[in-house]
Amino acid sequence: MERGVRLLVSMGSVAILVSSCAGGAEEQPSTPSPEAAEQTDRDVEPEELLAEMSLEEKVGQLFVPYTYGESATTENAADVSANQAAYGVDNAAELIETYNVGGIIYFDWSGNFASGSPEQVASLSNGLQDAALSQPNGIPLIISVDQEGGPVTRIGEPVTQFPDAATLGATEDTALAEEAAAVGARELRAMGINQNYAPVGDVQITDDNPAIDQRSFGDDPGLVAEMTAAQVRGIQGENVAASVKHFPGHGNTDVDSHFGVPVVDHDRSQWEELDAPPFTAAIDEEVDSVLVGHLVYPELDSTETPATLSEPIISGMLRDEMGFDGVVVTDALDMEGVRESYSDDEVAVLAIQAGVDQLLQPPSGEFVTQYEAVLDAVAEGELTEERVDESVLRILTLKKELGLFEDPFADEAAVSDVVGIPEHQDVADRAAGTGNPG
Repeated sequence: MERGVRLLVSMGSVAILVSSCAGGAEEQPSTPSPEAAEQTDRDVEPEELLAEMSLEEKVGQLFVPYTYGESATTENAADVSANQAAYGVDNAAELIETYNVGGIIYFDWSGNFASGSPEQVASLSNGLQDAALSQPNGIPLIISVDQEGGPVTRIGEPVTQFPDAATLGATEDTALAEEAAAVGARELRAMGINQNYAPVGDVQITDDNPAIDQRSFGDDPGLVAEMTAAQVRGIQGENVAASVKHFPGHGNTDVDSHFGVPVVDHDRSQWEELDAPPFTAAIDEEVDSVLVGHLVYPELDSTETPATLSEPIISGMLRDEMGFDGVVVTDALDMEGVRESYSDDEVAVLAIQAGVDQLLQPPSGEFVTQYEAVLDAVAEGELTEERVDESVLRILTLKKELGLFEDPFADEAAVSDVVGIPEHQDVADRAAGTGNPG
């Protein structure tokens, strides 16, 4: 699928001040440092860049942690303490410098949106990219968020707020679904966010589903497939990576994988009929990423290994049978659905062995454990460096496709021209069924 016009950004926007969590002020650089500026406007060949990377740099690219603070170089005492506890560093810039992580995921609870200002979010994104581009390899970050709409909306107003998928699905209007996704993605990119963990491709098969419920477009696999495909087009048309979730399907569970291990008793034919269509539709739209859930499907993997760690499900079904060769990302690794029966160091290694590319949201205090476990697995022959290379090449290729090697920075001075504008609110109102259908 051909991507939309890139939202090119200025590197000359004025500096702004944003409040820290403690009520002080942290000045954010709004122009790249000289080191970072040298790493923009590059025509990078991912294979050549990969060949120049150390094993430690490669392994760092596999991880997408969160960090505390509303700036990349926060000095706020509470944020520094939290980052030290989680990673042994003071702030995001130090984490990037130390471990060469491939991405960062944003949350409100980690203080990333403490000021509530879209300009602050753009400033945070720019600070993170500055730190990444200032490293010797100059690899930009994938900066991500869960901005589905409805209950899973990480960034509040004045960012345009969209209804949940069930409300949008009830319209059965795929054009509106695509338009809503495009508007949301346009605003994310304006704030320097280049990946959205959306859309939800789960079919709401049971009403007793605490994890999905209103996050699903509905109970009709065909409709959910059409709406999912439309949202993939909308997101990726704005040069933001979409990530359809939760493969192989979280729609027929009565257990929330945040707190337990859901078991889905669908056999292969039931899965193909009920769960697979939205994921197949997303892959047909060349979705950039598939997020795999912590879900046990005994009929798809007789060992009853959670899908996140299952080679038959990821490498066998998703890659070999369905033909997906994009980036595979785990659901959050701090969820009980994957920690209940496996140690944190096992999880990281088993996920990569199964065919995963990105390890999302390591448990607090366990990032270093997981990072070192992957390094040790290579040293001990449990993982080959060639297997790590496969994942890193996919990640670098996605970064190139998103234009991040050319310019990953947001234009802080132009954020208010994009985020929360009346035209976008009109789309949100129509999606919620309260606007003028036109």
